[in-house]
Amino acid sequence: MQLSDFRDPELTKELLETLRKLCGDRTMNLMEVCGTHTVSIGRYGLRKAVPEGVKLLSGPGCPVCVTSNHDIDTAIAMARVPNVTVATFGDMVRVPGSSTTLGAQRAHGADIRVVYSPLDALEIARKEPQHNVVFIGVGFETTMPVVGASIQMAAEEGLQNYFVLSAHKRTAPALEVIANDPQTRIDGFILPGHVSTITGVEPYRFLAETYGIGGVVTGFEPVDILNGITRLAAMVVQQKPAIENAYSRGVNNNGNLTALATIKDVFEPCDAQWRGLGVIPLSGMRIAEKYRAFDALEAFEPDVEPVRETKGCRCGDVLRGRIAPDACPLFGRACNPENPVGPCMVSSEGSCAAYYRYRDTPL
Repeated sequence: MQLSDFRDPELTKELLETLRKLCGDRTMNLMEVCGTHTVSIGRYGLRKAVPEGVKLLSGPGCPVCVTSNHDIDTAIAMARVPNVTVATFGDMVRVPGSSTTLGAQRAHGADIRVVYSPLDALEIARKEPQHNVVFIGVGFETTMPVVGASIQMAAEEGLQNYFVLSAHKRTAPALEVIANDPQTRIDGFILPGHVSTITGVEPYRFLAETYGIGGVVTGFEPVDILNGITRLAAMVVQQKPAIENAYSRGVNNNGNLTALATIKDVFEPCDAQWRGLGVIPLSGMRIAEKYRAFDALEAFEPDVEPVRETKGCRCGDVLRGRIAPDACPLFGRACNPENPVGPCMVSSEGSCAAYYRYRDTPL
């Protein structure tokens, strides 16, 4: 199939009709756990197009959004350390911490640079040996391999001025927390396409085997997503939960073995704080002992301010699927993409930003 086939209007209509016949008057909660899926569902108007009983909930799929205030405050504190240049992805610059943002610190003179890859940060360290360069490592398994590779390269080159502040997180432990949440009934997961290109499908098996919740890995086009939703609906109706791969053009069951080897070499699991989900055991990834010299926390021990949560912001409840973004009293009023109160409105993959941008989009 060509890419255009996954946007075929007639095939989209056929899938929607199949879904309507399959679901009837049943209700079910399906959660996507990938920010790109959230954006695609909004862009193509799928939330309004599916049968009324099929509720599409947005979960903890945006890495910037799930980054806790403490981790953001730590990145901000790192920017205040003398002779430190902070390199970060663009979304992180605008995310509010307890009292300020990286962008505000840059306006006050901190050396904070937006990069597109940790390899860009590594290049800064090579060219400016007089500066200590700290890359803010935020993301799921998708970004871990290239961050790990940058650390391996720094070690091979003997660089002594390149560091990483690791706030990386593993996807599967967060799904287990959602599956155990008594306030959110999830009948199926639309599993992440990008993350799964690295991890493969195997890490999700526990959802069906332990919790009786099905999952389907899908791509990002309308036909991809509707195919995944239809497969999940069939599992619910037939009461046969399973984990399926509907994105074989991008994902294989065992994942990317080279990328996984890099992750295993450079990182090790640790407990991590998630926004909205709390501390999840072994859900984070810190730099392993072998590469500890590149750990920014070990090298600089920044003075981090006490954490304060933003009053009225319900990003945490949005990330758990307990409420839709527009149920937050700040949505579209005090909080909008131009003046975001919470990270879900900052990131281009955030649930609130997607809801706001595509709230009037028809199928």
